[in-house]
Amino acid sequence: GVGEVRRAVREQVRNGANHIKIMAGGGVSSPTDPIDGTQFSVEELRAAVEEAEAANLYALAHAYSPRAVTRAVQAGVRSIEHGNLIDETTVREMKRHGAFFVPTLATYAALADEGARLGWSATMLDKLRVVQDRGIQAVKLAREEGVPVVFGTDLLGHMHERQNSEFLLRAPAVSPLELLQSATIVAARMMRRESEIGQLVPGAFADLLVVDGDPTVDAGVLSDPARSIRLLIQGGRTIRGSLTA
Repeated sequence: GVGEVRRAVREQVRNGANHIKIMAGGGVSSPTDPIDGTQFSVEELRAAVEEAEAANLYALAHAYSPRAVTRAVQAGVRSIEHGNLIDETTVREMKRHGAFFVPTLATYAALADEGARLGWSATMLDKLRVVQDRGIQAVKLAREEGVPVVFGTDLLGHMHERQNSEFLLRAPAVSPLELLQSATIVAARMMRRESEIGQLVPGAFADLLVVDGDPTVDAGVLSDPARSIRLLIQGGRTIRGSLTA
């Protein structure tokens, strides 16, 4: 109900959340809910967004299907996470409402390799195949419509080491420069932090990478950080460095 949603969001804000994530539709790893189903009423979605905005935060939504994505952005959700099943009508609605899009292609590639070993059921693996097959098309649709596309992975546990594979997985749909921007300035804009992160400007945090290659030409440079990142500075502090004179 609307009242319980408001209470839940306020509780998250009180606990220090800096954004509110809504499950606006079914999930791949959920054992029973349909991937194309919706969760929460429109009134509940709007209540969550209102409470987030009241705290100067924003709401984002896990959603796959056109119906789930459309309902979420119409309720005021700022970004859509996953969104593999979106169509042309959906991306136009996302564009109209100024929503961002955060695909997570690396998740499905990793789970396709490891899902069965991790004990995933046949139903869960079937849902995985459905969304994996549509992921790159969703990225192409969003890009063609001009919806801002942000770098994200959604990887868990030991699979987190695959994070940078997302750069290569998106390469058939996005230019290397756009890929780099999706992980820097576009992501910063989505989080409303472009004055602090995502670009090299006075007053921003000194988060810097020196890489062996040109990521604006070759997306593979960022896909293998162990090999290509020669210097990593976070907040002005050197975290890792292998530069030689």
